[in-house]
Amino acid sequence: MSILKIVEYGNPILREKSKEVTKISKKVKTLVSNLLETMYHANGVGLAGVQVGELLRIFVIDVSDPEGPIDPIVFINPKIIKKSGAINSYEGCLSFPKAYTNVRRYKNVTVKALDINGRPFIKEARDGELLARAIQHEFDHLDGKLFIDHSRNYFETTNILQKCNLPPVEKERLIEEKELEEEIVEFEKAHPEVIEKQRQEMEETQKQQERQNEKQN
Repeated sequence: MSILKIVEYGNPILREKSKEVTKISKKVKTLVSNLLETMYHANGVGLAGVQVGELLRIFVIDVSDPEGPIDPIVFINPKIIKKSGAINSYEGCLSFPKAYTNVRRYKNVTVKALDINGRPFIKEARDGELLARAIQHEFDHLDGKLFIDHSRNYFETTNILQKCNLPPVEKERLIEEKELEEEIVEFEKAHPEVIEKQRQEMEETQKQQERQNEKQN
């Protein structure tokens, strides 16, 4: 296994659409192993092929407790077959060092994919759990979309990227998600205590990532 270089935002390959995997070859299995090794080394929870320069519809995810055993999930040729609900998701990306912002996501998703041995499986993630958000985040990569395209606040995200010395938001790529935004706003009005808890969790997540980055450096 090898630790690969992660492509950073600004590289045009991140906007390209990945190709279907036609055969679970030795090359594909090696790529999966390298994706996992690279993801763990970078303290990430997900990584797509395009993020290491491979335009294949593959991504890996591991949302297990960092203090416990690893539990990777490999998705080859994934398709999201069901989605519902809406949630605010505070996200970062290994291709966006130190940049985090609020984006819209579906609360529940069901995905169909192939595993590392080419066997089909269905994975369901509900209630806005990390797995649900990670699946949507990584799936976007396969179609040349990025988490910032779902930004709830264009100006906030632009400022964050500027502070991280990253290119600005491509305004023309922002995805209009009126229904999702309305549902999120209604929820936030009705449950301010949940929003405060999420804010605290977001801050703690960012601090943990910063501490992990400091250890590596």
